[in-house]
Amino acid sequence: MRNLALLQFLSLDGVAEEPSDWFFDDGPELFDLIARVIEPQRDVLLGRGTYDYWVDYWPTSDVEPFATFINTTRKHVASSSDLPGHWQHTVRMTAPVNDYVGHLKQQSDGDIGIHGSTELARSLIAARLVDELRLVMPPTIAGRGKHLFDGDADMPLQQFDLVDVEETPKDTLFLHYRASAES
Repeated sequence: MRNLALLQFLSLDGVAEEPSDWFFDDGPELFDLIARVIEPQRDVLLGRGTYDYWVDYWPTSDVEPFATFINTTRKHVASSSDLPGHWQHTVRMTAPVNDYVGHLKQQSDGDIGIHGSTELARSLIAARLVDELRLVMPPTIAGRGKHLFDGDADMPLQQFDLVDVEETPKDTLFLHYRASAES
């Protein structure tokens, strides 16, 4: 079974929306982490909002290592309607999201990533389809914005095991969790 990993920037108060407003640690450690996380990924899951936000930016971006990765990797977009624009290697999920992702996980072709899609990530965590949480947490309180975990009554109790913690010179933490077998 393929590994499904969420890479998410989170402020200390749990905000996941628009990290460019509150994330200020852009040292080489961040780019090294991103490179390590995306290296085994062969597919990416995106929510429709993230797709719409990224489709005009990433195809012409030179921000590495993510630009080459996101432009050459298969992107599966959760959307009930056709996708505007043309972004290579992009398909719309055609089945219910949990079924589609469950089927994708059964294939054998590297890891699957979730990037920048908070609502999709939340629903896949609730469905127990996420195997890893890769959280980037700077010492910042955003104060407002969408949260990854918002006290949703549909989110079941789950246990994750801490795999690794790294700290940058600017005190950003890179937290790596794996879904516990006991959960």
